[in-house]
Amino acid sequence: MKIQTGVDIIEVERIKEAIEKQGNLFLKNVYTQNEINYCESTNKMKYQHYAARFAAKEAVFKAISSKISTNQDDILNKIEIINEKSGKPIANLDKLNINGIIDMDLSLSHLKDYAVASFTVLFEN
Repeated sequence: MKIQTGVDIIEVERIKEAIEKQGNLFLKNVYTQNEINYCESTNKMKYQHYAARFAAKEAVFKAISSKISTNQDDILNKIEIINEKSGKPIANLDKLNINGIIDMDLSLSHLKDYAVASFTVLFEN
């Protein structure tokens, strides 16, 4: 078995500026419709939620990059961050067809100015 981890931190303002400048082009290239719906539903904290999901996608990518083809242009859009009914965030990697995942764990946190994510995955080999 092999454990791989990824961590990422991002400034909320950087994501806010990208969304305000590029609009739907940025949103559709990075986020799934489910993620957009969730973040938009959080109203005044939506940029923190977008930033946390961006950091999560980067953390996931760092942990799984050795198992996927990195020439995929829309890789961030294929990593979906969703919440279980309990509220715990999870990474949906179904669109990437990665074999050998035994378990994975995702943690997100955000403040007014920063969002951070940590992702750990356990592979068979």
